[in-house]
Amino acid sequence: MTSPAGPPPAAGSSGRRLKLLAVTACPTGIAHTYMAAEKLVQAAQALGHEIKVETQGSIGAENVLTDNDVRDADGVIIAADKDVDRSRFAGKRVLVVGVAEGIHHPEQLIEQVQSAPVHGGDGGGILAGAAGGGARRGRGVTYKALMNGVSYMIPFVVVGGLLIAVSLALGGHPNASGGLVIPDGSFWKHVNDIGAIGFTLMVPILSGYIAYAIADRPALVPGMIGGWIANTGALYGSKSGAGFIGAIVTGFLAGYLVLWIKKVRVPRFVRPIMPIIVIPVVATSALGLFFIYVVGRPIAWVFEHLTDWLGSLTGASAALLGVLLGLMIAFDMGGPVNKTAFLFGAGLVSKNPEIMGMCAAAIPVPPLGQGLATLLRRRMFDEQERETGLAALFMGFFGITEGAIPFAAARPARVIPANMLGGAVAGAVAGLAAVEDSVPHGGPIVAVLGAVSGVPMFFVAVAIGAVVTALATVTLMSLGGTPVAAGGPAAAAPPVAVPPAARAEVLSGYLTERTVSLGLAAEGKEAAIREMAELLAGTGRVTDVDALTTAALAREELGTTGLGEEIAIPHAKTGAVSAPVVAFARSGAGIEWGALDGTRARLIFMIAVPEAAAGDEHLRILALLARKLLDPGFRGRLLAAAGTDEVMGILEEIR
Repeated sequence: MTSPAGPPPAAGSSGRRLKLLAVTACPTGIAHTYMAAEKLVQAAQALGHEIKVETQGSIGAENVLTDNDVRDADGVIIAADKDVDRSRFAGKRVLVVGVAEGIHHPEQLIEQVQSAPVHGGDGGGILAGAAGGGARRGRGVTYKALMNGVSYMIPFVVVGGLLIAVSLALGGHPNASGGLVIPDGSFWKHVNDIGAIGFTLMVPILSGYIAYAIADRPALVPGMIGGWIANTGALYGSKSGAGFIGAIVTGFLAGYLVLWIKKVRVPRFVRPIMPIIVIPVVATSALGLFFIYVVGRPIAWVFEHLTDWLGSLTGASAALLGVLLGLMIAFDMGGPVNKTAFLFGAGLVSKNPEIMGMCAAAIPVPPLGQGLATLLRRRMFDEQERETGLAALFMGFFGITEGAIPFAAARPARVIPANMLGGAVAGAVAGLAAVEDSVPHGGPIVAVLGAVSGVPMFFVAVAIGAVVTALATVTLMSLGGTPVAAGGPAAAAPPVAVPPAARAEVLSGYLTERTVSLGLAAEGKEAAIREMAELLAGTGRVTDVDALTTAALAREELGTTGLGEEIAIPHAKTGAVSAPVVAFARSGAGIEWGALDGTRARLIFMIAVPEAAAGDEHLRILALLARKLLDPGFRGRLLAAAGTDEVMGILEEIR
């Protein structure tokens, strides 16, 4: 065994027994994580090698690799579709692929790791792993990097926005020259300042963690500083920064720039300082100067010419001007287009308050509309988005347009058009009604504090705009593939007595004879999920079949639950069930489920747990099923079983 200071020999070429390590991880659920782990273990044992696999599922890291494990290892296989820290594997041969490769080609991975490059000590990042060939390319890796940035940004948006809103509500008062003003030195001024810091940080955080997801820790500094530059218009001659759109640009630029720099060959003595000094300094300088001198100038030009153009429209009809201002306000939520419209209205407060009235009506529409969308179609959004939606409603009341940024950053192609449509409607209604705003601020708060004339029509404009945005959002999400509940209130399933205790049951009693079907009639995924939801309703634990079906289909949008090997495990956390339940069904012809190995699902398990008290129970069930279903003999017996009693006897082996 060689020391960690140098690469291990081309292990295995002499036929000796290898000591291998592996890490498996998937971004949603846990089944793929465990299936890849089990497949690698089986392949290693068949080839006569020793392997230890660390699993990083939603339930947390298990079978964690120790320093001693790493020291003695001949190679490391990382089969993951999420970020895995690779710095602990410095000096070892490391092969990075997607989790699907671990499931379908474990033998090839064990062969390939013997000649894999020696890891230099930096982390790597999600997209670097994708370069290994296993992870999804295109939209998949881009989406994961974007969502990584959004997830870290959301707490800053919520904390900053809520502190600003509370300080304005309790400590602010309208002022003709300064909007809602909080006296300097007061307690609420300090609260407001703290909130402003959160808002200031949210843009570089978004940029930094997009870059981090692409190229790991060396990209974090250039990503964050790049985001700060993008949001600071004064650095490139603009009165407004590029906002969250600029942050997305700098995040991806920083990530890919760092990946490119990593490929540059440098002398051996320089390598130890590359990830901590050379890469961050070079990437930060290059990205910052590029944005200031190349990207920033067009932004400043757009800001200046938009302002001049708006000035030429002051004589246009009120409705048309309201539409234009509403579109601009809702487009980039704090970026140059938004700021152009706002500053145009603010500059005319004393001369023409009707223009600021149009802006004031459009300003709260994006956060109010997105918050309303999370209430109208809760199951289209995950738990974090629903919580953010409540905060967005609060921020919208206080005229904080940025409350909608997390939704726009996650789904720009759907959310931004919906925001703009609602903003345009609100601006047009306010313009037609000649609503006036005497302070440079927006949202319902200015009306409550007496700064708006024509208050009833102001609220009508805001309400119509928010409803339009919400409906447009859920419609565009539905057209984009996110399922919507069937129209009309779903009928609750009639209560049915739970089977007697004497009957066979498995998985802590969640799966019983009543929830087994040996002849699934459905021919497609959606119909199969609905049929199994109706099967689960027979337990009396399902209160809304439509809602359960919708929740399970929404989970499919995050990534198929077709695991390959003719297996699918759809699952959902939802308020439509009162206690955990599991169903099992067989399909004779199989159902197309989008499995990575192309097989049609014939063995289908459906898991439903209450959202309010789900904990890790669904993950435990998933792990148990995934491990057992890897056994070809177990699957074969399930397919061949002649009746329900025989099936239940086989399923009782799941422990």
